Amino acid sequence: MTGFVSPDPLPPHDEANLTENPLSAEPVLPAAGVLAEQSGVILQRGGEELRLLKIGDRFTFRPTTNAPAEMTLEDWVQQLDVESVRPVPGVDLIEVKTAAAGAEAGIARARTHPQVAFASHVYQLAQSPQTRVYLTDELTVQFANSVTTEAMGAIATDLGLRPAQPVVGIPQTYVFEVTAQAQANPIKLANQLMHRPDVLLAEPNIVIRTEQLYRPQEPEYPRQWYLQNQGGSQIAPTAHISVEPAWDVTRGSRAVVVAVTDDGFDLNHPDFQGKGKLVQPRDFKLQTSLPLPEASHENHGTACAGVAIAEENQSGIVGVAPGCSLMPLRTTGFLDDQAIESLFDWALQKGAAVISCSWGASAAYFPLSLRQRAAINRAATQGRGGKGCVIVFAAGNANRPVSGTVNEQGWVNNVLRGNTQWLNGFAVHPDVIAVSASTSLDKKAAYSNWGDAISVTAPSNNAPPGMWLPQTGYTYTGPQIQTALPGVGVFTTDRLGAAGYDPGSFTNTFGGTSSACPVVAGVAALVLSVNPALTAREVKQILQETADKIVDPNPDPQLGLRYGTYDASGHSKWFGYGKVNAARAVEAARRKLPAAIAPTDWQQLANTAPVAIPDDSPRGATSILQVQGDSRGDRFANRPLRDLRITVDVEHSYLGDLEITLLPPQGEPLLLQSRILGRRTRLQTTYTLQTTPLLRTLLNRSARGVWQLRLVDCAPQHVGRLLSWQLHLGF
Repeated sequence: MTGFVSPDPLPPHDEANLTENPLSAEPVLPAAGVLAEQSGVILQRGGEELRLLKIGDRFTFRPTTNAPAEMTLEDWVQQLDVESVRPVPGVDLIEVKTAAAGAEAGIARARTHPQVAFASHVYQLAQSPQTRVYLTDELTVQFANSVTTEAMGAIATDLGLRPAQPVVGIPQTYVFEVTAQAQANPIKLANQLMHRPDVLLAEPNIVIRTEQLYRPQEPEYPRQWYLQNQGGSQIAPTAHISVEPAWDVTRGSRAVVVAVTDDGFDLNHPDFQGKGKLVQPRDFKLQTSLPLPEASHENHGTACAGVAIAEENQSGIVGVAPGCSLMPLRTTGFLDDQAIESLFDWALQKGAAVISCSWGASAAYFPLSLRQRAAINRAATQGRGGKGCVIVFAAGNANRPVSGTVNEQGWVNNVLRGNTQWLNGFAVHPDVIAVSASTSLDKKAAYSNWGDAISVTAPSNNAPPGMWLPQTGYTYTGPQIQTALPGVGVFTTDRLGAAGYDPGSFTNTFGGTSSACPVVAGVAALVLSVNPALTAREVKQILQETADKIVDPNPDPQLGLRYGTYDASGHSKWFGYGKVNAARAVEAARRKLPAAIAPTDWQQLANTAPVAIPDDSPRGATSILQVQGDSRGDRFANRPLRDLRITVDVEHSYLGDLEITLLPPQGEPLLLQSRILGRRTRLQTTYTLQTTPLLRTLLNRSARGVWQLRLVDCAPQHVGRLLSWQLHLGF
């Protein structure tokens, strides 16, 4: 072997789970039966161990370089006696389909074929069964700094490996190829190598299909076309809100609370479960803390909440902002002054960041009272410590202006006739974001209200036969929709079981501006998750400036109006400033992250008492620090926090098992360190505003109180302890 370079000093390697041969003083592996049982189904990846499942009717092979060029895929089918073969795009592998449970026999035949260089099972990730894992004949190995070139060569030869190339920029690290002399595949070889004290890392080179952007694993996610569609019948390619690129930045923070105000919520639904998911629920109708639905028709709130914040838990659906918290608020069903004040004051006082309102008055013309206007303004300007709650309202489903005049005809008994004024006082309030509805074809939803006060539009369904006017309470018999217009309904959460819109736990028929509203609320929550310093007015401006300018040149089928284009200011009466775009909004919010205000004073606290971290325990270990001021007096008690840093010193025999979370005196827990540290055994690092952006949510607050650091060991066999940690608080 040639080309090895002298290593830089590296952290100590893990010597756990090794026994020693008393005659040779060389480490030996665990019992062969135990190793064989585990080594073929554990994938070493990024410092973690991922469990694999073999697919019983699939395998792959790589032809030799001298295989006859004239051999066709059909030739391979006949010679290997399999059902079908197909190339794996982008790599020199061929995937084979066998009879049920026929992969083992097929691999055995392939390995004896003179034109097959390499053959292997096809796997699935246990936690992501839809992801196929293809194995190559390459293995990356990082040796400890004490290992010589000769020793590396001996280890490789013993396992049947041939050196291919060094990994540029990483000392003592090389890519090896598996030769015919190897007695195991790269997955097993990597696990054997990981038991050696002279190897820091061993990873097989695997192939999985490209996923351009983050995509959740919820089984019903492909039906949520409004988030990020992959095409389909009656779905335009751009009808979605481009949420997957936004999720690459943030999937939401528990510190951002979305208040959904509606008729009741099935809080037993799995998509509303999760640690810290529910915050300050309230039933204003019954004056309790359980805002559950009572009547059979109270299905609306469950559907709206799912659109905005359904939890990412590999079950059901996922909301626009799945990582955010839900504040479910059941309304009284009436719009008197006290009801509106109680609703918005609760959201303001209990920490809501976004308030989603998919309702309006049952009247054609409804101006807000002084107290109602004031309650909304109070929440929009005083919430979030003076930055304001983002308040989102559905525009309504009457196909009428939120403020304007229509020459009405065709009403029974002429209850509305001639030039009639329409007004939705909630939608036109200057402090709210009024949302209209577009369809899965990127056109105006036939029922959607419109007007100069519309901020943005968001995807929803289209009109079924007939046109309904729920805001008026009167019967309309004028021009109606006689057949269903093209467009797909919104797939979202439904009440469990027989209750709800549809049997089961989900519905695919939800719609109206009621559905568009929580879409926008969810995007606003993502925006605040990435940049909590934004004011409510700034969030509204970002959503408007980053919206997609969808166009609908066709006349409205009911009134014959054409408002689907934009004026010189960039506004459309049908679409506001365009269809909300989550990716562009989140990126714009990130660009507006403020530079931290340089602190003039620092307070430093340390806890140097070592704490043992229990193995494989969800409770973990906790260490505390209390901020009370310093010896010169209580000078920090009421001063806003301008900067903070958390320094930790941890020793652990496998740091890849650990998650480290900061629990501040106020607010939600913040994950500082996820399980990406692998075989390292010592962590001495400092988390800052730059390395951990979520720490910015703690700025401009008081630091007074108890701070906790929690360390959780998430896997068995390895143990460690927190040696010390420090808080550096800038004021």
